[in-house]
Amino acid sequence: MHDSELNPQENHIDLVSDPTFEFFADEEGNEPELGQLREELAEANDRVLRARAELENYRARIHRQMEEERKYASLDFMRDLLPVWDNLGRALDAVEKTQNTEALTEGVRLVHDQLLKVLGKYHCIPVEPLYQPFDPNYQESIALFPNAEHPPNTVIEQTTIGFRLHDRVVRPAQVVLTAPVPAE
Repeated sequence: MHDSELNPQENHIDLVSDPTFEFFADEEGNEPELGQLREELAEANDRVLRARAELENYRARIHRQMEEERKYASLDFMRDLLPVWDNLGRALDAVEKTQNTEALTEGVRLVHDQLLKVLGKYHCIPVEPLYQPFDPNYQESIALFPNAEHPPNTVIEQTTIGFRLHDRVVRPAQVVLTAPVPAE
């Protein structure tokens, strides 16, 4: 080990009192005064504090904007869904006023289609598993039924329609699957 490593004070340079140390001089070769250096340091510290404050204000503003976007993210969906609700109310009013079941059935079918259209607009689509192999990522098996027409674990009935939003399951489809026919 060197002596200078044992005594760290020997490596210390006192910039203020060391006559051999030269400060950066200006164009005329004049060295800055200690007071001027302190003033420049204070200005630099002030700029740092202002930059930190601006960064914190920016973060807070972005956080508020994100919270507001999250809070009102479903606003357009709700606006598109309300006409469906209005039409369901009209269908209920019509049930009380008419005996024409064909017209009522057609009206309810139209509202159903309107609702599917609104859901599709927002990428919420029904899962279509019928006669497909069972997929536990999108379906929930509720029963097995022996069936020789289809291979085992094929969906032969859907009791509840499943939906997905983009690639995520909103609700799995509840399905009945085929089971092998027992040998006689």
